[in-house]
Amino acid sequence: MFTIEQIKAAHSKVKSGADFPAYIKELKQLGVRFYETFVFDGHTEFYGNEQEKISSDSKYENLEIAENSNVNQFVIDLKLHQKGQTDYPTFCVDCAKAGVEKWAVNIEKLTCTYYDKVGKELLIEKIPQ
Repeated sequence: MFTIEQIKAAHSKVKSGADFPAYIKELKQLGVRFYETFVFDGHTEFYGNEQEKISSDSKYENLEIAENSNVNQFVIDLKLHQKGQTDYPTFCVDCAKAGVEKWAVNIEKLTCTYYDKVGKELLIEKIPQ
């Protein structure tokens, strides 16, 4: 079973969205199969093969998630982050402003799905390998 310390070590190598594919590869090697990150406080719930589940601590003070999502602005912010032009805290603030409540990563399918407060899928993207 993977540990939160192993996940933190993998995440410590992520400086921007450009580092995301390598992070996903490392999580897969640890046995993580799925995770959800909640924008309001930055905590993440990680799931493995055998009903394993661990949660990280909150990463920052609670953010208010916009009631109405703005997918167009979110896509602009996401692309900037993926190019390494914003750091993780900035990306989380941008997500909250755009109405993104959480994202879910399916490591087996290599997808990342972003959701609003009512659970509507805002964007599904393939994770590059």
